[in-house]
Amino acid sequence: MARKKEKTFSIEKQQARWGFLFTVPCLIFFAVFSFYPIIYAFVTSLTDRQAIARTSKFIGLDNYIYIFTKDNGGFPLSNSIRATLVFTFGTFIPMIVISLIVAVFLMQLRKDKQRGFLQLMYYTPAVLSSVVAAAIWMIIFDPRGLMNQISNFVMRTSGVDYGWLVDSTMLQISTMLIYFWKYIGYFVILFITGLAAIPTTIYEAATVDGSSRWHTFWRITLPLLRPTTVMVSIMAMLQCLKTFSTQYMLFQGGSSRAPIDVITMNIYFTGIRNGRLGRASAMSIVLFVIMLFFTYLQLLSNKKSEDVEY
Repeated sequence: MARKKEKTFSIEKQQARWGFLFTVPCLIFFAVFSFYPIIYAFVTSLTDRQAIARTSKFIGLDNYIYIFTKDNGGFPLSNSIRATLVFTFGTFIPMIVISLIVAVFLMQLRKDKQRGFLQLMYYTPAVLSSVVAAAIWMIIFDPRGLMNQISNFVMRTSGVDYGWLVDSTMLQISTMLIYFWKYIGYFVILFITGLAAIPTTIYEAATVDGSSRWHTFWRITLPLLRPTTVMVSIMAMLQCLKTFSTQYMLFQGGSSRAPIDVITMNIYFTGIRNGRLGRASAMSIVLFVIMLFFTYLQLLSNKKSEDVEY
C-alpha cells in the first residue's frame, strides 16, 4: 500500500511539473507584454526623458511633483482626474444597472428567435470601433441633428440648440451617452451568460414555494449572479477609466478639451504632442494606481458583503 501511495504521489507530482512547464510560455508572454511595460513606464517617470532627445537624466519624483502642482500648459492633472472620475461614475453605474435589467428582460422571453435578435441588436454597436461610434454620434449631436429634435420634443421647445458638443455639462453627458450606447450590449451578453448558468430547478422550487418574481430576483438571482456582477463591474469600471477615443474624436471635431480632458488624453498630449515622455509616464502610473485602488475597493466590498451574509 505504501508503494502504491508513493507511486500515485510521484505521478501527480510529474503531472504538476508538466502542467507548470506548459504554462511557462504563457507566463513569459504575459510578463513581457504586461509587467515589463509597467516597470519601464515607472522607470521612465523618474527621468526627464523627451521624445526627441536620446538621453535621459534621473530626476526622482520631480515629474510627479510637477503634474500635481503645475498647470501643465493649462491642462492640469487635477482637472483630468476630475473629468475621468465624472465620466467613469456617470457611465459605469447606469451601464451596470441597465445592462442587468436588459439581460433579465431578455432571459424572460420564451421565443429563442426574439431573444437572439435582440441580443444581436444590443451587441452590434460593440463591434464598431470607438472612432466610428463617435463619428456617428457627432452627426446625431449636431445642432440640426436628432438629439436636438428629441430634446425639443421632450422639453416642449422649438428650435433650441442644447449645445451637446459645446456646453461643458452637455459635452460630458455626450461622451457618456456614446460610451453607454457602444458597450452596453457587451455587458448585457456577459450578464445573460451568468443568468444562464443559474440552475432552473432553483426557480422552479421558488415558484412552488410561492415566491414572487420580485422576491425571487432579490433573494435568488442577485446573490447567485454576484460573481458575474463583480466581474462585469470591474471590467466596466476599468474600461471607463482608460477611455480615450471618444473624447479625442469630439475634441478633434471642435469641442472644448477641458471638460473631457481625461487622464489618457492628457497623457497623449503630454507624451506624443509635447514630447514629454517622463511626465506622460508619471501620469500613466497615477492612472494605474487609480485603477488598482478602485479594483481593490470593489473586491473588498464584495468580500465584506459575503462575510455579512454568511
